[in-house]
Amino acid sequence: MTRRRSALSRDDEGSSLILVIFAGLLCAALVIAVSAATSLYLERKRLFSLADAASLVGAESFRVSDVTVVNGRAQPHLTSAQVASAVKSFVKASTPPDLTNVRVDSARTPDGRSAEVTLSTMWRPPVITFLMPAGLRIDVTSTARSVLWAR
Repeated sequence: MTRRRSALSRDDEGSSLILVIFAGLLCAALVIAVSAATSLYLERKRLFSLADAASLVGAESFRVSDVTVVNGRAQPHLTSAQVASAVKSFVKASTPPDLTNVRVDSARTPDGRSAEVTLSTMWRPPVITFLMPAGLRIDVTSTARSVLWAR
């Protein structure tokens, strides 16, 4: 009986193979998750850069005749229609081809002096697995204001 017990305790062949397989799967899942998080971050930064540029275009969409001087400071007057028109045409012309399905959710002026732009898109992970969602909606908002000095 002791001989049999001794033979069974020494027979651990293949037990490290299971550990190696699970460690490999864990590492692969970690690489996929990190690459997806990096892709999401970069896509949001690119969309935010486009929103920044679009809000600046919207903030400078006033006509010269819409500028008034109040207390020695020139103040442009914006309308939401002007901002929306300028932003939509800018986004249509300036969106990079690999940034797909960009929508202008909002382009308006909250106070008549600044432009507020909200853009959105759908992000897709580089590798679709059961660990990652098939896609997420990204929304970004940017505000810009034109400042003029009268001399």
